[in-house]
Amino acid sequence: MKLVVKGVSFSYGSWPVLDEVTLEVGEGEMMSLVGPNGSGKTTLLKCINRILKPKRGTVLVEGKDAGRIKLQGLARLLAYVPQSAVHTFPSTVFDVVLLGRRPYITWGVSPQDKEIVSRILSLMGLEGMALRQFNELSGGERQRVLIARALAQEPQVLLLDEPTSNLDLRHQLEVLDIVRSIVREKGIAAVMAIHDLNLAARFSDKLAFLFKGKIYAAGEPAVVLTEENVRDVYGVEAIVSRDSGIPYVVPLVPVGTKIKMRSVGCAS
Repeated sequence: MKLVVKGVSFSYGSWPVLDEVTLEVGEGEMMSLVGPNGSGKTTLLKCINRILKPKRGTVLVEGKDAGRIKLQGLARLLAYVPQSAVHTFPSTVFDVVLLGRRPYITWGVSPQDKEIVSRILSLMGLEGMALRQFNELSGGERQRVLIARALAQEPQVLLLDEPTSNLDLRHQLEVLDIVRSIVREKGIAAVMAIHDLNLAARFSDKLAFLFKGKIYAAGEPAVVLTEENVRDVYGVEAIVSRDSGIPYVVPLVPVGTKIKMRSVGCAS
């Protein structure tokens, strides 16, 4: 397994956020973490990436204890895409993506580093804005640059926190398709925190429902994305249908809400 999370628990002071979370992601797999706000999705990503230190539990990356790996070595194995980032100093898009090569740079930037950055910019459709200032970009453009920076790290595990939150519909599909293709072609693992259940089902090999800091259900989307699980985790009545084996969710009303039917009369 590329990534193994064993019994990870975390608290902010006396407020428990994660409770004995365990999951596995293999080579060439994408897993989506789904669940309501406050369920611990972002916190779990930060515990995996050592931004936060778990109270209990272990994170293994390619069989190695992430807590015992030096930060530079960990940066060669793990890449993290936050929900947003602001650079306080002037940086071009090229330079921001080049930061993804820092774990490999010793005496200076090599031609190979520049070639990798150029290739990633082209792959993400960003080559035309390589010399633009990062802080002058729209939210959606910044998000694509941050994903490009993570891909430039050439990691074994890619962590993405709401990667589509600032993207329009077209770029949501394009970016997730690119990420999924790279995951499969390079044989890496990806874990993505995302709210959109339909995007998660379409692009993921596994789903993990986080609810009150625990894994409520995990497995293939077609197995775990059910009307019962949506009702239990989100408190929403929904219809879950299938299209070519891929489930998609049509939310109806919050649980307990009475649907009022309004009749429409026809004038004679």
